[in-house]
Amino acid sequence: MSDLLAARSQMAVSLAFHIVFAMVGIAMPVLMVVAERRWQVTGQDVYLELARRWAKGTAILFAVGAVSGTVLSFELGLLWPEFMRFAGPIIGMPFSLEGFAFFTEAIFLGVYLYGWERISRRAHLAAGVLVAVSGGLSGIFVVIANAWMNTPTGFELVAGRAVNVDPLAAMANPAALPQAVHMALAAYAATGLGVAGIHAFLLLKDPSNAFHRRALVIALLVGGPAAVLQPVAGDFAARHVARHQPTKLAAAEALFETTAPAPLVLGGWPDVAARRTRGAIEIPYGLSLLAFHDPRAEVKGLDVVPRDEWPNVPIVHFAFQLMVALGTYMALVALWAGWRGWRGKDLAHDRRLMRALALATPMGFIATEAGWVVTEVGRQPWVIYGVLKTADAVTPMPGLIVPFLTFTLLYCFLGAIVSWLLYRQIIRSPRVTE
Repeated sequence: MSDLLAARSQMAVSLAFHIVFAMVGIAMPVLMVVAERRWQVTGQDVYLELARRWAKGTAILFAVGAVSGTVLSFELGLLWPEFMRFAGPIIGMPFSLEGFAFFTEAIFLGVYLYGWERISRRAHLAAGVLVAVSGGLSGIFVVIANAWMNTPTGFELVAGRAVNVDPLAAMANPAALPQAVHMALAAYAATGLGVAGIHAFLLLKDPSNAFHRRALVIALLVGGPAAVLQPVAGDFAARHVARHQPTKLAAAEALFETTAPAPLVLGGWPDVAARRTRGAIEIPYGLSLLAFHDPRAEVKGLDVVPRDEWPNVPIVHFAFQLMVALGTYMALVALWAGWRGWRGKDLAHDRRLMRALALATPMGFIATEAGWVVTEVGRQPWVIYGVLKTADAVTPMPGLIVPFLTFTLLYCFLGAIVSWLLYRQIIRSPRVTE
């Protein structure tokens, strides 16, 4: 395994593991705060039990997320020194703000966990709100740093070095808003529908259990709107990519030749050698309409850049198709649940809806992983788009396969422990008759 492949694989595994805990850290505090507020308003102890259990789950996932995030910070310095040398002064501010938000979240999570009987109800709820807000800000600041890698701004390039650095201009890069909105909605949709799916599965066995019924409603209130809004945010992000990273869009759509009007490709497998997509369904004018809101607009293909600057087209195309398919399913299920709830129907006894929600449990996380594959692999061979290539940013160090295998096994071990702890939290949930 080459140094470049080992370093990229190590970062890919670390990020894929960490992103799950980061998403839960953003959205789960909202669930526990809503549950606590419902307890304060209604006085029903089932909401208090929900808030306490979700708080414990948040603490478990927060701890593992802190460990994996710390590993990532070391990997950035050890594996990618040239990247940090160039980008450190520019994206240091969002990373510093992320650290501040992270420590704020940790402090108030401690207050929330141990302050049930020690502070007033109002102060305790406020601590939970601060956990939710700081968790969301932490994720946004990291996404802003990644967005800068896609659309680098806030500096001048002189003799291969960044000068006249403006960190605020770097944070306000063109990709910051679409990526931050898309990722925030992904966190709420994946976590909300993931929690709803778990309780929907349990309601299939015991539809009268008030604990799972209340949990289902709260989870859908958080995850449902986010899942419905996600396709809108995705369209916003895709139009940004069409203008600022046309090669990434061309790889995602397997568009080998610049075309006007360009069709939308569904499915299929790109044949790079033949420069065509086999087995795909084409919707005429679709890509031009989605990318530029003009059915006859020209969409740039992979032919506009040299062959050695193409990303891995099959991987990017498959990941993009997977993300869109899963996101569409989640949005449809969320609309279904919202429609049934609006009509006053008993969701827990709608077995088809419960099965559909149970099926959606992992989809948000899988879609997010696929989306990050599109973002990162679609940018290759650049680590900073148009400025610094990935091959020039890696550590020329032999033997990277050893830490790669070591950290991969560590992540598998941590994942197994977390799964067992969360399994115990779910299985030991109380039986509360409606």
